Order: sequence, then structure tokens, then C-alpha cells
Amino acid sequence: MKDHVTIKSGKHSLSIYLDKDLPFSELLEEAEEKFRASAHFFQGSVMALSFENRVLTKMEEEQMIELISDTAGIYIPCIINHNDKNEKIYKSIVEQSIASAPEPDGFFYRGTLKRRQVLESERSIVVIGDIEDGAAVISKGSILVIGTISGFAHAGAAGRKDAFIAALDMEPARLRIGDKEVKPVIGGSYSWARLS
Repeated sequence: MKDHVTIKSGKHSLSIYLDKDLPFSELLEEAEEKFRASAHFFQGSVMALSFENRVLTKMEEEQMIELISDTAGIYIPCIINHNDKNEKIYKSIVEQSIASAPEPDGFFYRGTLKRRQVLESERSIVVIGDIEDGAAVISKGSILVIGTISGFAHAGAAGRKDAFIAALDMEPARLRIGDKEVKPVIGGSYSWARLS
């Protein structure tokens, strides 16, 4: 029998090879069986995720992420797009997530926030897109942006001093953690901000 779903894991990432011809509902069933069988191995891990051999719609991607998180207990802070050469960046983001958010308390927002758009969250948030000038993200937890922050980002909005902000690129109008204004630190492939 041919494997339609193949799982390959590294220290910081999980690659899932998906058959491009099998109906998606059948891929979900096979993925659930495989992740349920290996849940003891993955339980509680934090990993970046990539899909191989098949382009998923946003809804299919969300279904697969939810299935993997629920079935195997994996916290997924970001999705890897192999068109980008950002393996080290994703590794850093995953490590930052492990250090600063031991409880999986976040969620994903996919898309770019444009001028006058405001995204507010009770939990930590991963934005897969940009925060453009004039847009804002406000979170009671931490903020990870797989893109550029040009607008306003406020992490730890309920007073959490251990929250952080990380992005692939930062040219922000303002950054705030808790009740303090902060400046980004540019470090290699990505930028971050946290209270000292």
C-alpha cells in the first residue's frame, strides 16, 4: 500500500509530504491515523510546519494544522514556505516560542493588515503576513510576525512583562510591551523586542 502522507521531523520542524492526487478528505484521515499512532513521540513539542508536494488552500491548511495540533499535541508557531530561504529564522522563532510561551496559548492570523485595520487578541498571536503602516496588532500575549512590522504592535497589553515581539523585518511606527515603549533589536535574520 502506498503512503499518501509521510511525516519527517527535525529538531525544530516537521515536514509532511502529501499525495497530490488523493482527495483531501482521505489525506486528512490518513494524517489523523499517523499522528494518533505517534502522539506519544510528539506530545508537547513546538515545531514549525511545512507541507510538501501539494499546495493546500487556506481552509485545507487550517484543517490540517488543527488536526495535527489536536491529535499529536504539537504547538505550531509558524508555517514554513520553502520558497523562502528562512530556515534559521524559523528555528529562532520556534526557540523564542519555547522560551517565552511554554503553554500553547496562541493562534494564527493569515494575511496582511492594512491601514486602519486593528487585530486584537486575548492570547499570543502569529501573523503570517505584514502589519502595514497605520495598522495595529494588540495582544495580551506575545506577537510573532512572519513578515514586516511597519505599523503598531503592542504585546503584553494586560501588563505581561514577559511578552515579546518578533518579526522577519521591523520598521515600526511604534512598539509597546506592557506599559512601556520599546525599540526593536536587529539581530541577523530577524528582529525582536522585549523588556530588559
